[in-house]
Amino acid sequence: MIFVTGGTGFLGSYILQELVLQGRPVRALRRKLTSPFFLHPALIDKISWVEGNILDVTGLMENLEGCNQIIHTAGLVSFNPSDKKELFKINIEGTANLVNAAIERGITDFVHVSSVGALGRIATSKPIDEEKKWEGNKDQSNYGISKYFGEMEVWRGMGEGLTPLIVNPSTLLGYGDWNESSCGLFKTAYQEFPWYMEGTNGFADIEDSARAIIALMDSGIRNERFIISAENRSYRDIFNWMAAGFGKKQPGKKATPFLAGIAWRTEKIKSLFSKFKPLVTRESVRIACQKSSYDNHKLLKALPGFHFRSLEDSIFEACSKYLKNPQPL
Repeated sequence: MIFVTGGTGFLGSYILQELVLQGRPVRALRRKLTSPFFLHPALIDKISWVEGNILDVTGLMENLEGCNQIIHTAGLVSFNPSDKKELFKINIEGTANLVNAAIERGITDFVHVSSVGALGRIATSKPIDEEKKWEGNKDQSNYGISKYFGEMEVWRGMGEGLTPLIVNPSTLLGYGDWNESSCGLFKTAYQEFPWYMEGTNGFADIEDSARAIIALMDSGIRNERFIISAENRSYRDIFNWMAAGFGKKQPGKKATPFLAGIAWRTEKIKSLFSKFKPLVTRESVRIACQKSSYDNHKLLKALPGFHFRSLEDSIFEACSKYLKNPQPL
């Protein structure tokens, strides 16, 4: 039995979908009686759901009974400064709780879904690979810091019997809840956000990423990390493809540091009068202005039969699904 945390989250849902399609028995942790609306009901019904919270150690111990593998995807993704406390509680303390519960239950096979943010962001023309060392908290996002220290809990567990596998996905793109995580990029494009930043980043299709994680788990490789990233692209390319997929206007205003400052401040003010968090924040603007790239050669070497689909195709397919299934703005 494979135990999956974050079963209703973006990546966790697609990992569950892939496991069910492969006929694997899965038990998934969710915080309340909800299921991911973007997955087919027939797949959802084949999952053994349990309610709980990674901050509840006793509940974790009970829910892990009878399991022999763990895929830990639960976590908070946010670049809103108001979420700092919750980021640290869920991504660090929650991971520590699950590591401790796994050790107590004698479950050693532990796949931890981290983030490229845990490798740290620096200005460099060379693609970042798995050997990248954390260079301190200065200039890092709260999210990246929380994922780095979450990883430290997993490596600490290795000294206590775990045989972990850590995966570091880049920005994941696909159909999901566009009020959550990286799906918000699609909402931003749909609403014709006029600004574009000249930064670059690594991106990957959500379904490809789920398949890669399960393939790595099945490979038997442990005590290592793998970056999951299909292509390094500019944010302008990504938003242009999204706008085209929605039939919307492409962003046409180049965001200089001064104009980017106006943009995130404007969004902050708008969010005060709505129930939704701002589309962009100071941290997300800073990241979107950076030129980051990631090397995926280690993953492709470990999985010689695996390949990523093109980001353009992935984005157009996701846009089609968003248009067929409108979500609240």
